[in-house]
Amino acid sequence: MLGKPFLPPSLPPSLPSSLPFLLFLPEIIWLGSKEAFFLHDTQEAEESSVWGRSHNHSVRQEREMQRNREWIHLGLGLGNPWSERILTSSFVSSGRMALEPRSRGLLSFYIIYFLTGLPANLVALWAFVGRVRQPQPAPVHILLLSLTLADLLLLLLLPFKMIEAAYDFRWPLGDALCVLTAYGFYSSIYCSTWLLAGIGIERYRSVAFPVQYQQSRRPVYGVIASLVSFLLSFGHCSIVIIVHYLPTNNTGGDAKDLPACYENFTPEQLDVLLPVRLELCLVLFFIPMAVTIFCYWRFVRIMLSRPQVGRQKRWRAMGLAAVTLFNFLVCFGPYNVSHVVGFFQKKSELWRACAVLLSAFNACVDPLIFYFSSSAVRKAFDKRLRSLQSWGASLSGYCRKRAGEPAAERKEGSLGMANINFTGD
Repeated sequence: MLGKPFLPPSLPPSLPSSLPFLLFLPEIIWLGSKEAFFLHDTQEAEESSVWGRSHNHSVRQEREMQRNREWIHLGLGLGNPWSERILTSSFVSSGRMALEPRSRGLLSFYIIYFLTGLPANLVALWAFVGRVRQPQPAPVHILLLSLTLADLLLLLLLPFKMIEAAYDFRWPLGDALCVLTAYGFYSSIYCSTWLLAGIGIERYRSVAFPVQYQQSRRPVYGVIASLVSFLLSFGHCSIVIIVHYLPTNNTGGDAKDLPACYENFTPEQLDVLLPVRLELCLVLFFIPMAVTIFCYWRFVRIMLSRPQVGRQKRWRAMGLAAVTLFNFLVCFGPYNVSHVVGFFQKKSELWRACAVLLSAFNACVDPLIFYFSSSAVRKAFDKRLRSLQSWGASLSGYCRKRAGEPAAERKEGSLGMANINFTGD
């Protein structure tokens, strides 16, 4: 039995179990998904035992399962009671439960979102920070910077959602991380709606009232609008914390089972949660969507009606409006519709997990809004793309060179042998 790791006495007693987890986060995600597919292979091996192929296969699999359990135990922190639940849960120890197709799909999409959205938003963050540091930045640039920060918060919480999907929507990371992850994740989603509406208002004012807009381009307005958006979203989503600490049946009947995180609700919890979700849908989705649609409709109409506006600017205006509308209807729409349906049916819909997946997709769509909105972002993206093309060309040339070396060596060797034979004659 391994003992608890030594930690400095200055650290609080609740922290040691969470520090190793942060270090082993990628391994835990990989092992969690690998364990599920591995258990599926064990079933197939047992079914094919009549052909005499299962014994050695099962022995190898059992050894690998034991190694995976040791890694998971180490990654979650030795002495952490939640690690014992993982090792004794039916997911790991039964050998009969494979990862559900829904969990596989969500895990795959979360990984794709993380790998594509994080680099794009980091490039946008670098561009907006440089733009905001210049004298007298426009309010729209502060709003765009705030939207980038909201997207980065969502993307940085995606690894925790990956772990949840890898464990078939059971939560192995403890109660505190469940609350913080859910609170930050849903708050970042609703931060985006009013920030997108603020960007639409700024774009409409810049073409409909250009004189007044130039006179009122003060950075403080962008700061105030961003703070209001963050306060609205984080304040409303505090319902996550309130509901979590109401009486719950998440852990089920067996104390060894892993609990669900913000999934299963008692009737008392639903009585509090469902009306708040309906209010969230109205205040943080339908109202900002109506404002955004009106502003971009007027913005595009004015841009197309002015002959002095160049063709490239017109295309950017239509692209900005189309991507923003896609964000509201496709990314945020299904998730908020689930609030309305759940309110009238008096339950939390099972398809909400897929709707949440679409909401997370907005972090990958927003870089397109940044590209259409800011010349600084366009320059930053173009610079990074040129760097990637140069790096790819260098790597391709190096690979071709390495692949051609053996053939050249063989050719030189054959020529050398021919010369030796010729001189020998």
